[in-house]
Amino acid sequence: QVQLVESGGGLVQAGGSLKLSCAASGRTFSINVMGWYRQAPGKFRELVAVITSAGSTDYAHSVKGRFTISRDNAKNTVYLQMNSLKPEDTAVYYCNLKAPNDQGIVGQAPYDYWGQGTQVTVSS
Repeated sequence: QVQLVESGGGLVQAGGSLKLSCAASGRTFSINVMGWYRQAPGKFRELVAVITSAGSTDYAHSVKGRFTISRDNAKNTVYLQMNSLKPEDTAVYYCNLKAPNDQGIVGQAPYDYWGQGTQVTVSS
């Protein structure tokens, strides 16, 4: 199993910046994808950014050019640098880790772990 512990959320003015951190502990996966999702009241949870264990990244269109996802494999930590924040970015942000099924276990689902979520509020 994996535990994901998030930090860095809080209140910020529009145009400001925040940096979220997510530290993973427990079982390690050499091949995995970590990412950030967010959910605002009355809306579906949406993907913000993802990064593979090899360092490849992808972003939601709404945050491209403003957010940067990165990871430190030695620290088992993923980061989300958020710049030029907008009130529309206000949401609970969740850290996520996905990994392939174990070898040789028939029918096992892929691993899918979530952090507890951290509130990001952007004031206008």
